[in-house]
Amino acid sequence: MAATTKLMTAEELLAMPDDGFRYELVRGELIRMPPAGFYHGVTGNRLNLSLSNYVYENQLGEVCMAETGFLLERSPDHVLAPDAAFVRQERVKLAGEFEGYFPGPPDLAIEIISPSDRYTEVADKVAEWLAAGVRMVVVVNPRNRTVQAHTPEGVTKLTEADTLDGGDVVPGWRLPVADIFA
Repeated sequence: MAATTKLMTAEELLAMPDDGFRYELVRGELIRMPPAGFYHGVTGNRLNLSLSNYVYENQLGEVCMAETGFLLERSPDHVLAPDAAFVRQERVKLAGEFEGYFPGPPDLAIEIISPSDRYTEVADKVAEWLAAGVRMVVVVNPRNRTVQAHTPEGVTKLTEADTLDGGDVVPGWRLPVADIFA
């Protein structure tokens, strides 16, 4: 007789005590991730600061920092947490008051590649975000100082000579790639 693993719910994940690690819930299975390194955090903060300032000045919605969970599926529950995220104002209002994770995907998810990340794992996560309805996934690669903006229509590859553009997801937001790695 094969042993069955009890799948965890989003509510159980939310109720876990803080043990210094970050977690995601991948179709009911708990995935533990180490805390981000210093430069990962610095890079994320630069992006989050630029995005937050622009979004709030223009009353476009809400920006979330790392570790904010988004409930993408139920039964089994699927909760992912990007390094930064943006949700349009109309979607925040539509969600109303709720406890816990945002019910649905962000409009923009930002992922910063960590030294321990495999490119295939990052590509899989980008595909998951897009399949869940994220309109743009920005992948920041500190290893080669590049950025990729993934949308359902395709991918735009950027170097330090280019500028990241929020497109129709965050209209008007622009950030020179060189500033991300300054």
